[in-house]
Amino acid sequence: MVPLPAPESPLLRGPRVLLRRWRASDRAPMAAINADAQVMQHFPAPLSRQESDALVDRIEEHFAQHGFGAWALEIPGVTEFAGLVGLMRVAFAAPFTPAVEIGWRLAPACWGQGYASEAARCALRYGFETLELAQIVSFTVAENQRSLAVMQRLGMQCDVREDFLHPRLPPGHRLRLHRLYRIERQQWLAQNKPAG
Repeated sequence: MVPLPAPESPLLRGPRVLLRRWRASDRAPMAAINADAQVMQHFPAPLSRQESDALVDRIEEHFAQHGFGAWALEIPGVTEFAGLVGLMRVAFAAPFTPAVEIGWRLAPACWGQGYASEAARCALRYGFETLELAQIVSFTVAENQRSLAVMQRLGMQCDVREDFLHPRLPPGHRLRLHRLYRIERQQWLAQNKPAG
């Protein structure tokens, strides 16, 4: 596995979180997250170590191609690796594509403490202020209440008429129907005006 040369990608910092590029030492804890049945209950199946490493490879390739991606999430003073949070180009065709998606996947020990929302706000800021994206989307199944709550805390909005059948899942699959959330750049900028 030869790492691809990549453009410089910044560290993104929040009050408690750090989003950074991946290290080799992140692969084992990411594999543990991807193998966790609780984490993966809203995905088709947990991932093997090989599948998890392939996911990290795809993330690194995305950084190399686009200059942004899903960063490794570090919580200084708590854990060097809590999962991933970031921006990825949607890799399938759907009524709302082409699009950039914001997503997250954290170890259960880091759930319920606001880390995903804080880190996602850092990624949104980068997407809208630095990349100047017009819109960022997110999606999951309607049963994934934790992720839907993060989307709502970020100021994202949904219209149930935009629910869609995920094209990478077969007809009849229990997870095929997905709910789409969006946030526009102008909406985000209005919600996050500097004080004063």
